[in-house]
Amino acid sequence: MEAVIGVLTVSDRASKGEYEDLSGKAILDYLREVVKTPYRVEYRIVPDDREFIERTLREMVDELGCSLVLTTGGTGPAPRDVTPEATEAVCEKILPGFGELMRKVSLEQVPTAILSRQTAGVRKNCLIVNLPGKPQSIKVCLDAVFPAIPYCIDLIGGAFIDTYEDRIRAFRPGR
Repeated sequence: MEAVIGVLTVSDRASKGEYEDLSGKAILDYLREVVKTPYRVEYRIVPDDREFIERTLREMVDELGCSLVLTTGGTGPAPRDVTPEATEAVCEKILPGFGELMRKVSLEQVPTAILSRQTAGVRKNCLIVNLPGKPQSIKVCLDAVFPAIPYCIDLIGGAFIDTYEDRIRAFRPGR
């Protein structure tokens, strides 16, 4: 059975077609490079609107069957940055360690990473991870947290996801 992975870009300008969604494409490139298991992507671009983000996250999990949703954008301190709030509203459990680790590795690159509010949470059998909006930061953050993602999805009953071990080794106890 193929896994379903959601990629959700949160951006007013990209949702209007005012500029190319480079962040969403960076996630897609990363997945091609790292995920070994057959998977299908559900890709969406939405504006910085909490209700719209919540509705799209629910659709990706409840209707499309995503086991993993990676979001990009809307994690900063600006008034329209509401992705973490939308994620927390739709999740049953919040996993703050993802955001803590992403901020740690990002702070090694740039001092403004302290302003980022990335988080992660579980809705049903899906892990939702909020990534930063900058394409160059996406790889840094995913390299840090992706080793834990497949096992987390195992624990919540999502689809099996494995990685190309020469790129990222998915941690699974006893393996």
